[in-house]
Amino acid sequence: MEIPKVKIPITEIPVKRKNISLFIKREDLIHTEISGNKFWKLFYNINSYWEANPSNPLLITFGGAFSNHIAATAALANELKIPSLGIIRGEEIIDKWQHNPTLQLAHKKGMNFRFVTRQQYREKEKLTQWLQTEFPNALVIPEGGTNPLAVRGVQHMLNSDTKKFNYLCSAVGTGGTLAGLVKYCEEHQEVLGFKAVDDPSLQERIRLLSGRNNFSLWDAHNGRYGIINEELIRFINEFYEQYHIPLDPVYTGKMMKKLFELIDEDYFPEGSKILAFHTGGLQGIEGANTMLKKKNKPILEDQ
Repeated sequence: MEIPKVKIPITEIPVKRKNISLFIKREDLIHTEISGNKFWKLFYNINSYWEANPSNPLLITFGGAFSNHIAATAALANELKIPSLGIIRGEEIIDKWQHNPTLQLAHKKGMNFRFVTRQQYREKEKLTQWLQTEFPNALVIPEGGTNPLAVRGVQHMLNSDTKKFNYLCSAVGTGGTLAGLVKYCEEHQEVLGFKAVDDPSLQERIRLLSGRNNFSLWDAHNGRYGIINEELIRFINEFYEQYHIPLDPVYTGKMMKKLFELIDEDYFPEGSKILAFHTGGLQGIEGANTMLKKKNKPILEDQ
């Protein structure tokens, strides 16, 4: 993988409160399929693996049925013309995955699947050992791509244009992206993470991966991972109508909704300059709409 030459736009989101400036950095535009933070979390992982010139290369990673990371890894393997294997959480979808937009997309990119029980999936260390024994030449990438090499890659989301901001904001899943922002941001900057999952281990994981404490975590998950309620759908649709920027309903949409609430609650001091990172995940909209239609709920409008 090479560092893209495209300049990622930073777009202002006008807010009328206490002279606060809010901008969003469109990392989702970095690649059509390996979008947002996924690109940077895979960047050093795949380059380190590729430099070792592996025989019979294979990419293996973990994810749920609608995982952005699964879709991105499949797209990367397809681009590199090597096979990939997705370890998918939940045996109940073994005969239904053909109706899942994310897994359909990954399969079209050449990814094969192995479905495991939720208990097996929780025991990832043991599962990883089995996979490395079965496929000794494979690169086994953790769930969400989070590891020290992923954290290193996230530094490229920061540049001279991001230095002027007081606050940096990102959605949080496995914690790798936030750890990278925390580790490589400027001394004067505070990082806010908006949790898409109720994971008590995130605080310590991010601290260990980054080696710093200049961050805070905020719940944005509506009780548990993947919950999409009508209030969130309405917010995302109105956001797109007003600013013409699409948001995904699992990560970036929840981050922006909570961020707007913090601004309205006067959390930020007057004159604050805030930068939110759009981490991609737009492929998940189709799957979200499929589930919403089954429940006869409002859907995310075409974006």
